[in-house]
Amino acid sequence: MPAHVGDDIEVTLPGYRENGLSYSWSIPASDSPVLHRTTGSTTPMGAASARFHAVGDGVAILSAQRHCRPGAGHVCPLVVTPWKVTVEVK
Repeated sequence: MPAHVGDDIEVTLPGYRENGLSYSWSIPASDSPVLHRTTGSTTPMGAASARFHAVGDGVAILSAQRHCRPGAGHVCPLVVTPWKVTVEVK
């Protein structure tokens, strides 16, 4: 995904509930100072969002993980789902 210095990038990942299980995302993060996170939050329904500001040239990877939270009497699968995107800032 290309971006330019000065751009803002918004990420929204939806949470959901199914069969007594809730799937929630962590707040998206950047692995590089090229993209500075200016906001980040989660909702009770498991959604997560973040806004990043491109402050310099380079490449950054934005990432988050989805985890399961069981309801009463339910068991989650032992799976963590990763999400990531590579952003090139010019």
